[in-house]
Amino acid sequence: MPTDISGNPSIDLLGKQITELLAHPNIGHGLARTLRAAAKEIEVGRYHRATQRAFPNGPDEQPTKVQIGGGSHQLDGFFNIDLVPPADFLWDVREGIPLETGTVELLFTEHFLEHIDYPRSAKGFAREAFRVLSPGGQIITGVPDAAHVLSRYPAAPVEAEEMIGRWYAKRTCREDINTYLDLINYVFRDQDDDPSYTPHLWAYDAEKLSQLFTEAGFTTIEPWTFDAILANPKREWASVYVIATK
Repeated sequence: MPTDISGNPSIDLLGKQITELLAHPNIGHGLARTLRAAAKEIEVGRYHRATQRAFPNGPDEQPTKVQIGGGSHQLDGFFNIDLVPPADFLWDVREGIPLETGTVELLFTEHFLEHIDYPRSAKGFAREAFRVLSPGGQIITGVPDAAHVLSRYPAAPVEAEEMIGRWYAKRTCREDINTYLDLINYVFRDQDDDPSYTPHLWAYDAEKLSQLFTEAGFTTIEPWTFDAILANPKREWASVYVIATK
């Protein structure tokens, strides 16, 4: 890793070098993809370290309702923790949830879990959710429903086109997504190298979500009935939600 003038590892210097490499006209496609992913992680790391320095003991307040990874869909009355702005607290929850043990009554997250690696980060997140929740506290989690997609394979062309249109209508890669298997790849991989999106790293269904939270210590895991007051209405179709109780 590059070092600063004191000989210490420098993430900022590494980021600068990556930017320079990406601007080079002869860089190969494979290396460029890898470097773009690294650049995203460096950006996330900058926000995370800045928050660590500013709030070494965590947030000034100890919220009872917390949203994780809400992006632009921020819930009123919830304290939003996310990797990048906008958020109430910029933090990488792959490194833990920055809240005190047993202080949260409700955690809400949707279309976040599939973007972190499994098993390390996903299982770590479930354990951290269990830790910060008070007895009887709950976490609501929604993800793209792999079972929904797989159960329709192979799908009729009309159905495939409808589903592809729902999920890929605004994506720059839309013209390359033209079969139902492409749609399955969306759920499991979503690796179209679009800088506006973060790839999917793991797929889930109700059974897998239940197993994940059971292993973390939750006593009850049940299907959650979609409620547009909390959940993003755009996520209702082809998503699965569960509610786990500590």
